[in-house]
Amino acid sequence: MANTLDAETLRSVVTTFRDALVEHKSVINALNVYPVPDGDTGTNMSLTLESVLEGLPEQGASMAELCKAIAHGSLMGARGNSGVIMSQILRGLTAGLSESETVDGTTFAAALTAAATSAYGAVGNPVEGTILTVVRVAGERAQALADSGTSELLPILEAARTGAAEALEQTPELLPVLAEAGVVDSGGTGLLLFFDAALNVIDGREIEAPVMPDGAAVPSHAPERPADDDHSALADLRYEVMFLLDAPDDAIEGFKTAWAEIGDSIVVVGGDGIWNCHIHSDDIGASIEAAIDVGRPHKIRVTDLLEEVEEQEWVKQATAQASLADIEPCTTAVVSVSVGAGVAQIFDSLGVQHVVTGGQTMNPSTQELLAAVDALPADGVVILPNNKNIIAVAEQVGAEANKPVAVVHSKSIVDGMAALVAYDPEADLDQNSAEMSDVLEDVSCGEVTQSVRDTTADGFEIAVGDWLGLAGGKIAAVEQDAVAAAVGVVNSLVGDDHEIITIVSGEDASNDEMLALIGQIELSHPELEAEVHSGGQPLYPFIIGVE
Repeated sequence: MANTLDAETLRSVVTTFRDALVEHKSVINALNVYPVPDGDTGTNMSLTLESVLEGLPEQGASMAELCKAIAHGSLMGARGNSGVIMSQILRGLTAGLSESETVDGTTFAAALTAAATSAYGAVGNPVEGTILTVVRVAGERAQALADSGTSELLPILEAARTGAAEALEQTPELLPVLAEAGVVDSGGTGLLLFFDAALNVIDGREIEAPVMPDGAAVPSHAPERPADDDHSALADLRYEVMFLLDAPDDAIEGFKTAWAEIGDSIVVVGGDGIWNCHIHSDDIGASIEAAIDVGRPHKIRVTDLLEEVEEQEWVKQATAQASLADIEPCTTAVVSVSVGAGVAQIFDSLGVQHVVTGGQTMNPSTQELLAAVDALPADGVVILPNNKNIIAVAEQVGAEANKPVAVVHSKSIVDGMAALVAYDPEADLDQNSAEMSDVLEDVSCGEVTQSVRDTTADGFEIAVGDWLGLAGGKIAAVEQDAVAAAVGVVNSLVGDDHEIITIVSGEDASNDEMLALIGQIELSHPELEAEVHSGGQPLYPFIIGVE
């Protein structure tokens, strides 16, 4: 048991925290209030921590060097609102830890309190019943114990963990939308794993797994293996299994031979009795049993590769654009976030210089947006996030960029399209930002997607597979088919002053469905002029805007 925290212990805590987020991200994702396939909390937090680990210095670095790397990595890798808040917590925490090579409980309590303050300061309108409440209460409990005269690290960590857990359980009492959905806050659930990771490293305690909410299920958009698949193609192997293996060096060749019979993409590296092992296989049990035959596997991680195929494919398929070197210099350039070849072509035609691939299920990082901004030959750059969950990440770019940056708060693809009508590449950044933002005041947006779990939200009883129509961030319709849900969105959005309706169809929307939707709109709202675009975006067959 350790009663202080040094640099290598902190490194182990951060690594264990990342592993816990990866292992439990599906449960954390399932806690999101709306059961839609979006940039989920668990995914964003785990990717943020992956970025932290990628930037850590080699072992032997000082506490100050390690803390600086954690702060920078979390900022550059922050994805989504949850990733940004998590990065602020880590930055505030490490700022307090960096002043001593060994940290006791008193210093940790003060650093955690500073982390809470940093997190609250990063949010324009802090909402209680979220991760903010959880980190604040954790800090208050730790600080109260430190103020009573306790300076040992372990009891301070215990107090912080107890406070965090109690605050998490109370989040539905503070935020009615959580109570309606029957879940606790997802970001707070992820943060609780940080304290569990610290107690695991420092005192050997087990990490308590988050509880899957009632009605949760594998997202309906996840690819399914056909029932008659004989699993013969190694390229289609379903699971990625990774662990550390304590085993004699002379046993490893036999272990690798056993693995070769059940999978591929085998990587076994290490020596002197400790090995890092990776395999793709359909048989999780056999993969682990082969390790048990020769030693002790631990830190086991299993990923369902097929569940991630759709997301990975569209992220990899970055739309072909002109090389940055071929872009004409201008006064103000635009970086836009989107997914779907059709959407990228639309933005290109409207004057966008660079599209960063990202969207609902894979929010881009601060680093990705920063790289695009810095590479453009312009005096200033406007960022169009086109997703409410990417706005907070985009707001981090300006402090790191080599030129002025403005974020126009577009929350959907049609928001971004509308804003670009006011874009002038030869006008200065302030003028473009103001005029593009003004356009958004007259635009109302919605979308259609499919529920990934059973829940109750906005007064609707929702089942897995239901089609959801969202208008202005609220559920406006729950239907058995996508067209009916889209009609519900239109009826919710359209007012007396609206003249134009824009519909961007996704890769899952058929021509017949689009024609049916247009026909319904013509009958119900003949005054509207319809603009239809083929966007090719995944998971959202219809994105709709009215102005």
